[in-house]
Amino acid sequence: MAKAAWKRPGSPIGRKGPRKANPAYKRRARQPWTPADVSKLKQLAKGNTPTGVMSIKLQRPVAAIRSKAHREGISLRPANRSPYNRRTKAAKRR
Repeated sequence: MAKAAWKRPGSPIGRKGPRKANPAYKRRARQPWTPADVSKLKQLAKGNTPTGVMSIKLQRPVAAIRSKAHREGISLRPANRSPYNRRTKAAKRR
């Protein structure tokens, strides 16, 4: 019988999920959101926390965080970012 394909030790090949090698969170997909989870999501969103960090802290996939925030009406956009590109005209000419 043929030998299995060569695989480097610790390689993520053959594993499933977004964090293949060492998952920093356990999968809680399709688990109901508790009121404590929603309040934690609001608190993290207010602090301009990136969604990747939120996924680790809430132990949920990024897509689940985005969809729940959308359903609850929570904005995940950073409050300190300008909505338009406001470069000066002199800088554009360079």
